[in-house]
Amino acid sequence: MWLILAIASAVFLGFYDIFKKISLDRNAVMPTLFLSTVAASIIMIGFVLLSEMGIIPQDSLAYVPHITSEEHWKIILKTVIVLSSWICTYFALKNLPLTIFAPIRSTGPLWTTLGAFIIFSERLTPMQFVGGGLIFLFFYLFSTAGKLEGISFRSNPYIWLMVLGTLMGSISALYDRYLLRDMNVMAVEAYFTFYQTILLIPILGLVWYPRRAASTPFQWRWAIPFIGLFLLIGDYLYFYSISLPDSLISIISLVRRSNVLIVFLFGAILFKEANTGRKGLYLIGILAGLALLVLGR
Repeated sequence: MWLILAIASAVFLGFYDIFKKISLDRNAVMPTLFLSTVAASIIMIGFVLLSEMGIIPQDSLAYVPHITSEEHWKIILKTVIVLSSWICTYFALKNLPLTIFAPIRSTGPLWTTLGAFIIFSERLTPMQFVGGGLIFLFFYLFSTAGKLEGISFRSNPYIWLMVLGTLMGSISALYDRYLLRDMNVMAVEAYFTFYQTILLIPILGLVWYPRRAASTPFQWRWAIPFIGLFLLIGDYLYFYSISLPDSLISIISLVRRSNVLIVFLFGAILFKEANTGRKGLYLIGILAGLALLVLGR
């Protein structure tokens, strides 16, 4: 059961990235991000209200409990970290091919593992060292494939935004490990979604709106609300799968990151992006290193 849930989570997260790409194609980044969070907030408001009214019982996985003011501040910090990651990756995704975006994104667990090694003094096994080495090797080879399309991994600002966004995502994952030890999953997901929307309002008003005439114009796309919807479902399936007593988090993490295969195939087939054969081989190499990294635990 837990493996099916993990696979389903990976599928929803894969389409979450695809809907982002569709929404951002020749479109303004900040209002797209804002409206996707609004859509997610509307959904989560329903869960909060149904919990308050007693329609969702307290023993339900969908119940949203009350939390303390200290826990609210912890979620606000998580929101700042995640929004920083999202803003970087949204701009990168808008300007990079999916077949470039997906392999960079797939290196996230490597940085999470290295962060756990430094912050939590976790030991790296020999298999994890080999896995990390494979990821670095194929990431370097992948950069050579990018040069064939005129994308320099050293000088292209969107590559660095993608790397920074991936690193911030890893920081968020490490913070989640601390945060979710004592807090209810639905409470974190609900209030995290609300704070995203609240914090994006001043960013939208102060950064994007005054300069909107000089930047890419915003167009409403049907895919925008699906960004928030598919992220919520993907995260819920992930949290539910790891809550089952017989689940293996190492396998779930590996399966969840396989969502990049969906993104890569979508870019190769629908957008007909270049050098997909070469980049596909390097992506397989990165995923093989990731498998050693995760299974080495």
